[in-house]
Amino acid sequence: MPTALNPEFTPIWPLTVGQYHAMIDMGILGPDDPVELLEGVIVQKMSKNPPHRIATRATRQALERVIPQGWYVDEQEPITLGSSEPEPDVAVIRGDTRDYVKRHPGTGDAGLVVEISDATADRDRLVKKRICAVAGIGCYWLIDLNRRQLEVYTNPVETDYLSCMIYRAGDLVEVTLNGMIVGPVPVRDLLP
Repeated sequence: MPTALNPEFTPIWPLTVGQYHAMIDMGILGPDDPVELLEGVIVQKMSKNPPHRIATRATRQALERVIPQGWYVDEQEPITLGSSEPEPDVAVIRGDTRDYVKRHPGTGDAGLVVEISDATADRDRLVKKRICAVAGIGCYWLIDLNRRQLEVYTNPVETDYLSCMIYRAGDLVEVTLNGMIVGPVPVRDLLP
């Protein structure tokens, strides 16, 4: 059956997160390899263009202004979620970065995951959103650079989110962690 990751349905050999980590530990995959594990499949990450880079940094800075103590904002670092280890553009993680010396943040550690989307809109809107919903991440943001909008997905149930709100450049979005509003962010602050 064709999937979003494998539309031609070429047979693939799925990997567990443990096998993926073993490949990293053995040097088969290096820190500069542009890949991530999505639903058991090693997927090449897209190169970043200037608008993507600017939006990623701007989003991190905007979130750092409102995130309360007990959380931190990470940028393009792995989180371990079931059969996946995505590297979201931005993520708000519980605790302090030093809490994760022996493992990557995982299910229950991420309060908000943000993907900046241009060439990867379908992957981000279908596959990565599904991965986050399955992991029970309370809030998933997709910043669509082509449409110049923010899509905020909340209330994860099984393989999707029940709620989706669309925000434009002139709007304010409330940042929510664990169901609590922590502060507003102007959507224009997230866009290049």
